[in-house]
Amino acid sequence: MYAVIGAGPMGLAAARNLQKQGIAFTGLELHNDVGGLWDIDNPHSTMYDTAHLISSKRMTEFSEFPMRESVAFYPHHSELRKYFRDFAEHFGLKAHYEFATRVISMEPEGSGWRLVSESNGEQQSRLFDGVLIANGTLHTPNMPKLPGEFAGKLMHSSEYRSPAVFQGKRVLIVGCGNSGADIAVDAVHHAASVDISLRRGYYFLPKFLKGRPIDTLGGKLKLPRPLKQRMDAAMIRMVIGKPSDYGLPDPDYRMYESHPVVNSLVLHHLGHGDIKPRRDIRQIDGHTVTFTDGESADYDLILMATGYLLDYPFIDRQHLNWPAGHDAPQLYMNVFHPQYDNLFMMGMIEAAGLGWEGRNQQAKLVALYIREQQQGSAAAKAFKQIKQERAGVNLDGGYEYIKLARMAYYVNKDAYLQALKTHIDELEAPPAEPAAAKAAHA
Repeated sequence: MYAVIGAGPMGLAAARNLQKQGIAFTGLELHNDVGGLWDIDNPHSTMYDTAHLISSKRMTEFSEFPMRESVAFYPHHSELRKYFRDFAEHFGLKAHYEFATRVISMEPEGSGWRLVSESNGEQQSRLFDGVLIANGTLHTPNMPKLPGEFAGKLMHSSEYRSPAVFQGKRVLIVGCGNSGADIAVDAVHHAASVDISLRRGYYFLPKFLKGRPIDTLGGKLKLPRPLKQRMDAAMIRMVIGKPSDYGLPDPDYRMYESHPVVNSLVLHHLGHGDIKPRRDIRQIDGHTVTFTDGESADYDLILMATGYLLDYPFIDRQHLNWPAGHDAPQLYMNVFHPQYDNLFMMGMIEAAGLGWEGRNQQAKLVALYIREQQQGSAAAKAFKQIKQERAGVNLDGGYEYIKLARMAYYVNKDAYLQALKTHIDELEAPPAEPAAAKAAHA
């Protein structure tokens, strides 16, 4: 019996693939239903009222369970909650889950894992053959220390739910990832003023180009990496210009070496003066914030859109091959532990365009590896050696990702999908016929 921790998109993909392979499992979910962060009623969700998917539905959905035609190109979070609930219902996955159950701890014991969980105030200790950790990566806010003391309201984007919090306030957004850009656009319609402070530049992409979701364009012609970076960056400059045209810093890295911001509305509001660009923060004194260019302004609310830190509080870092000084566990394909053959980190991965189907293929590989281990196949033994030798090797496709904590588990989609396909094909291949048997058939 295996344990699956989490019932968000990755947990459901893991559960579905174990189900396909006939591998017994129990799911453990902190909330009372499936959907993970896409269920805004989940107390641990970081969703906000206006949130939509930043990749298009056809590039994101599970291939065996497409979203309805009536669903928008970029669905609202409520549509996605329904999608995951329908997915779990359709494949009968809920029956495998224990809901309202918190994982307290897990430790290796013998050939398995001793897992302690808690539900309704009662703890339960069980020994599982293995564990698939799929509790997500967007739970623990990254809250950098600010230089000085702020006298107004300070909050992280994880706390943000409704733009009503901005009503009549002078607002400073710090950071401009996809959530930060969304929230800045929300604030425009409610706040007295909205400024946005950026330490570094971002590449901004429109959601639509030529009437189609931007992530559905291109890809048919595989270009050399440097050429693709130059051509795509030139195309975006031609369509929307450079960030510096809107008062923002230009990126000091090449395209695709960090996750782009898929939001052109923030540029629209910058161009109309609804949002004022600011540099990095130098000092805070009461309500007054001074920036590195010497300018200063007063604010009532600072919202930190500064991302998240990986956090798995129920397992010791040493069991995740997570050395001090590293921003993420050192695992093969961000999944496979070099020593433990029954511990899998599911969904600790980011890549532009990977979608849930890419993560579903990750879950398929894990389920196949478990199956082949149970059968003692030569393919499983070969893969075991590979994961030992390549733990911590990043499948970056030659891209030089910027050195940030949020990029520590970023991969190149094409390189990652190719590795998945190669290993899946190897594990699905029929056993080679012994030479003696071949001779007998000759």
